[in-house]
Amino acid sequence: MFGRIEDLEELRRGLRRQPIAGLLGPRQVGKTTVARELAARTASNTTYFDLESPADLRRLGDEATALSDLRGLVVIDEIQRRPDLFPYLRVLADRPKRPASFLVLGSASPHLLKQTSETLAGRITYYELDGFGLQDTGAKNWRKLWLRGGFPRSYLARNDSESFKWRSDLRRTYVDQDLPALGPGFPARTVERVWEMLAHYHGQIWNGSEIARSFGISHTTSRRYLDLLADTFMIRLLPPWSQNIGKRIVKSPKIYFRDSGLLHQLMEIRNNDDLIRHARVGASFEGFALHEVVRQLRADRRECFFWGTHQGAELDLLVVRGQKRLGFEFKHTVAPEFTKSMRIAMSDLKLARLDLIHIGKDTYPLADRVRAVAFERLHADLDRLR
Repeated sequence: MFGRIEDLEELRRGLRRQPIAGLLGPRQVGKTTVARELAARTASNTTYFDLESPADLRRLGDEATALSDLRGLVVIDEIQRRPDLFPYLRVLADRPKRPASFLVLGSASPHLLKQTSETLAGRITYYELDGFGLQDTGAKNWRKLWLRGGFPRSYLARNDSESFKWRSDLRRTYVDQDLPALGPGFPARTVERVWEMLAHYHGQIWNGSEIARSFGISHTTSRRYLDLLADTFMIRLLPPWSQNIGKRIVKSPKIYFRDSGLLHQLMEIRNNDDLIRHARVGASFEGFALHEVVRQLRADRRECFFWGTHQGAELDLLVVRGQKRLGFEFKHTVAPEFTKSMRIAMSDLKLARLDLIHIGKDTYPLADRVRAVAFERLHADLDRLR
């Protein structure tokens, strides 16, 4: 299997903590491959159900007979097809001595997350699976990863053209199949148009009123579509840090595409020449590098913020864990500089460290507790949160 070592270890830890682990992520991100690899490396017995298989659906026709006597690891793929299994999984999870652990796989949706959180509260841990990252592909391949994104088939395609076509097909499947499955409250074509428009807002602050005016919908409806795209792992909403520090601060979230390859598909960026010449190359790198830093730090989304004041000072990423605060700036440049805005962020936010991630080759100090960190050296030079 290509990479995924950290993903496997996180899943193992999750299943030691709880009787049920939910492996969530978008279509084609590699959930089934990771689950099968985990099963292959598990010493105990493993039973696998694929709910897209008619035969496996029939096997689970009587869930009590199918599941109650199983031991070891039980994997249920495409769990959203049988949400009625959740109450029975709760019964099995509460058995003494835990004869079996359950790994359930599904594409996230508000409906699925709501059902599992209500039915399996206190019994399930979630793990969100991203596409390939630097640790999977190797740092020397970061430009290819940036262009194509982390979906395995996109990254591993024979050439950039095949990769772009694969992402185009994935986009169509998401619009034609995934969105309609979420219910009539989410008209697929309208959501797709909002999604396309958001590509031009990547790295910018959400302006719901402007989006609503563009599509003739209410501000509330535009926010529902935004939340839907976040719930289905298409975009990341980075909230503002709003602790009172005596300044007027920005209070709307920033928007980032979770996968740079999908961003580039929506913006018709087909190869590296297109990317480097594009007016939004800096914003694209910012989102790509931000996502990789969050992965490297293993930071929970509740620990991640941006910070901006109406006076103009800003910080691309603020990671807060306990009393420790780390700041990050992202610049598509080989000659990064320590700026006045960074100096203000260091002082006002009381940062333990500020790292400026850049595309040059070297990591070196810029000021006290401030470094320029080469993106290519991210995994070697970035300090892990403790």
